[in-house]
Amino acid sequence: MKGPLLLLLTVWLYTQYGDCALLSSCSYPPSKWCSSLQAAVQCGVLKECLLSNFTKSHQKVDKVEVGLYYETLCPGCRQFLSLMLFPTWVMLMDIMDVKLVPYGNAQEKPAGQKYTYECQHGEQECFGNMLETCLLNMTEYAFPIIFCMESSSDVIKSAKNCAEVYAPELKWETLMKCVNGDQGMQLMHQNALATQGLKPPHEYVPWVTVNGEHTEDLQDKAMTSLYTLVCSMYKGPKPPVCGQSQKAYQSRCKKE
Repeated sequence: MKGPLLLLLTVWLYTQYGDCALLSSCSYPPSKWCSSLQAAVQCGVLKECLLSNFTKSHQKVDKVEVGLYYETLCPGCRQFLSLMLFPTWVMLMDIMDVKLVPYGNAQEKPAGQKYTYECQHGEQECFGNMLETCLLNMTEYAFPIIFCMESSSDVIKSAKNCAEVYAPELKWETLMKCVNGDQGMQLMHQNALATQGLKPPHEYVPWVTVNGEHTEDLQDKAMTSLYTLVCSMYKGPKPPVCGQSQKAYQSRCKKE
């Protein structure tokens, strides 16, 4: 599960800084290369981490926020998240924020003081939605974990291994307590409200917003080349990687 993210970050670092940034002695997962001085030195990315922190501390222009309203087992959602959204974020994270809302075409029903959910792709998807919702609330490494899950052959079965790789400090039992308890239910309720409050109302997933706005033009541009869209909408100095392109992914799961 570590491979796809490591490969993406390796390619990005190599194209930006050369192979001097990549040392075989690195024993830290990619998400923690800049977590400490020791990690940065051992992984050969000290200059890059310092430069990144300096850039962030002097950045006055708002990042472009890309929102993804999705459901965990929708093939089109998995494809867009794995092949477009995550790689774009890896390369443009200094100018781009990502907002993930796992809910999609689910249906929420009141059950006394609680809620129950019916999902387009069955109970497994409801579990996946809840799991990714709890991850987003419980760890700053949720996006790499979710990418690891969504890009695997089995989203649900890969979850524990993905979490152990990118957030080993997060105990699986603690995560399951959220998934099966009131905390997860309340978090999912907020996802339901956010999805139901979309203007215009969503008609399919993946449903993409940019800086809180959705239009068919923005959706099409995000699907064609999110990379180019983010670069074009960022109002500050463009990073060197801007200007490249990516393949288009148009698969969708329509509301029934």
